[in-house]
Amino acid sequence: MSVALCVGKYSVSISDCLGIIFSPILGIEGDWSSMTRSVILNLRLPRVLAAIVVGAALSISGATYQGLFQNPLISPDFLGVASGACIGAATAILLSLGSAYIQLFAFLGGITAVAITTTIPKLLHSNSNIVLVLSGIIVSGAMGSILGLLKYIADPMAKLAAITYWQMGSLSYIQFPSLLTVLAPISVSMAFLVLISWWINIISLGEKDAQTLGANVKRIRNLAIVAATLLTASSVSISGTIGWIGLVIPHFGRMIAGPDNRRLIPASALLGAIFLLFVDTVGRTVGSAELPLSILTGIIGAPFYAWLLYRTRTKLN
Repeated sequence: MSVALCVGKYSVSISDCLGIIFSPILGIEGDWSSMTRSVILNLRLPRVLAAIVVGAALSISGATYQGLFQNPLISPDFLGVASGACIGAATAILLSLGSAYIQLFAFLGGITAVAITTTIPKLLHSNSNIVLVLSGIIVSGAMGSILGLLKYIADPMAKLAAITYWQMGSLSYIQFPSLLTVLAPISVSMAFLVLISWWINIISLGEKDAQTLGANVKRIRNLAIVAATLLTASSVSISGTIGWIGLVIPHFGRMIAGPDNRRLIPASALLGAIFLLFVDTVGRTVGSAELPLSILTGIIGAPFYAWLLYRTRTKLN
């Protein structure tokens, strides 16, 4: 974390960085410039904290979904959260609203998409996991078409570029107020999923076995989906769409902590936080222009995931 705060186009020494952060607590004053102080406190510190929070949230969400549906290929946005959030953000951008409204619209769009996805199985009078996954595919496809329409009517010189950049994921414009707005739902959802991680283990055994062991499968699954959805929607609302983290990181968590969700969920949170902090630091320091996060996570995540599939090829046959 200290390295991420110090490196960048405007380099700061570790001593100055730590002094600026702890000066209000310790009551000390240094000889650093106001620009250095502003870079650390107003630009890099909220961005570093956001990378840690978003990386942990997406990883926990991915681990939860994969455990609930006994499917290692499921990612946090499979219920349409990311697609709905993109539509919400694109709508706010088209209306020339500020960053706070973009965040709000993105959050509401993600929640709306998941509400539609979970309503479809109820209309079909089905509790099947397969129907829920297929509903997510349907909603994501529909949302993708709507997003394409919004991009088609957007001003190509300004708003289209803003929509595309947001869709690729970035922490460039993170400030403490926007981070604080999602901190409560993310913290509560994380704590809840850690508390029910044992029940997620039970559900991952299969619905019949879970019911035999006394689990209220429907209630636990619905509550876990709500918590995981809040994690994803809150993260996407401030960072845009960041792929691969919720899909790949839980696999590395299983390699380190095993399949037990009581250890896997905390391990995934730690690995996701470290991974996104590393990726964000690389993205803003290499090259003359900052790289969107989804590009880097794809470059790093795809080969690792291919390697994981190769290692587990015998289990998949």
